[in-house]
Amino acid sequence: MKTEAYLFAGVAVFFLVTGAIYGAWSREPAGSAALAVAFLMASVISFFFTQNYRRRGARPEDDRSGEIADRSGPLGFFPASSPYPPLTGLGAAVTALGVVFGLWLFLLGFGLLGSGVGGMVFQYIHRGE
Repeated sequence: MKTEAYLFAGVAVFFLVTGAIYGAWSREPAGSAALAVAFLMASVISFFFTQNYRRRGARPEDDRSGEIADRSGPLGFFPASSPYPPLTGLGAAVTALGVVFGLWLFLLGFGLLGSGVGGMVFQYIHRGE
């Protein structure tokens, strides 16, 4: 993650220099603000990668003499089929229709949306032995 930290730090420096030159030359606040926000966002990402590298150390991808097998192991958790994503999509659609057709439909859709999102959030909570 050290490479990614350097990459985003370079992007942040680019936006900082560009924003300073643009602000001094154009005296236009909207573009200067946009470049300042871009600098801050790139700085936050660079900070995240730097902190991640300090906590976890180098990854197998960071080793120039690394092999593909160095990264082998479990890839992640892939859940079985779940009824909550379609319920969330239906809730979002009914909520959007409720904005057009009335409060009662909006509240019905908001309830469906809340139960779908709540189901996805709490679906895999460990319930004990």
